[in-house]
Amino acid sequence: MKGLVLAGGKGTRLRPITFTRAKQLVPVANKPILFYGLEALAEAGIREVGMIVGETREEIIAAVGDGSAWGLTVTYIDQPDPLGLAHAVLISEDYLGEEEFVMYLGDNLLLGGITRQVEEFTRTRPNAQILLARVPHPEQFGVAEVEGNRVKRLEEKPKQPRSDLALVGVYIFDRHVFEAVKAIKPSWRNELEITDAIQYLLDHGYEVRAELITGWWKDTGKLEDMLEANRLVLDALEPAVEGQLEDSQVEGRVRIEAGAVVRRSLVRGPSIIGAGCRITESYVGPYTSVSPEVEITRCEVEHSIIMNESRLCEVRRRITDSLIGRNVVIAACDGRPAAHRFVLGDNSTVLLE
Repeated sequence: MKGLVLAGGKGTRLRPITFTRAKQLVPVANKPILFYGLEALAEAGIREVGMIVGETREEIIAAVGDGSAWGLTVTYIDQPDPLGLAHAVLISEDYLGEEEFVMYLGDNLLLGGITRQVEEFTRTRPNAQILLARVPHPEQFGVAEVEGNRVKRLEEKPKQPRSDLALVGVYIFDRHVFEAVKAIKPSWRNELEITDAIQYLLDHGYEVRAELITGWWKDTGKLEDMLEANRLVLDALEPAVEGQLEDSQVEGRVRIEAGAVVRRSLVRGPSIIGAGCRITESYVGPYTSVSPEVEITRCEVEHSIIMNESRLCEVRRRITDSLIGRNVVIAACDGRPAAHRFVLGDNSTVLLE
């Protein structure tokens, strides 16, 4: 069995961060989202992975390389325009050949990996297997109607959903999916929808099974989902203090990586402080991920993601619910302070009055 990882797309819902960074490489608990999917595939016994890449191709390749860091062999497949998930399958036929494969969306996070689902597919041998999760707003997703573990009908982002079962961004197919993706027509979005391809399989008598996941799943395409994924991953954080503490206090599950220095500060977990950080006279609160080489001086931060080499200095009000890109500077200047909430792209500078 091979893997097919989708790492293209423009990430428009995470702009301005994704103007300068692939959405799949935004960190959750200081690890790019894409890496969690590669780990899950490797843990499931998959060794060969095709990776769909688009306009952020070079950045993805620089981060992933040949895949050997995960025990994988990665082959890159170009998709110049994001024409849908089924289109990604279509252009991968030469690479995948006759083999069964797992399709994994590179901006999704799934608790517990996919080993059990791959084993179930291997045991039961359907033509396709989809993963489902109950969601509060199914109209935002592909939605399935099921009878037991058999799929009856699929619909992409229906105005009036027939169930609350959303398709999770992991699919397993055999070779018959290529018949389906060649037969369907583009949707109103001018994309080849994977839901239409799976519905084709159903309409033509192929077996499609469903697995309801019981843990959490996150599509990290929006700010609030990114922060929630960060929170969920940090909830399972293994604490470790490898950096240097000077007159500082650590409470709860906190990881301070080697080379970080925390001076006269309070770090309350779950949170992670990356290698080479400098935290001085500050408060880093729960559910905060601070990437390597960040400087925080006389600030309060919680429930946020702060990316590499940014600097926060003397911000008078607490920073919360924020996603801050690389090389960002947020510094106080003279004037009355106010509450702050940030979504900042790379290389930004904000002067606060």
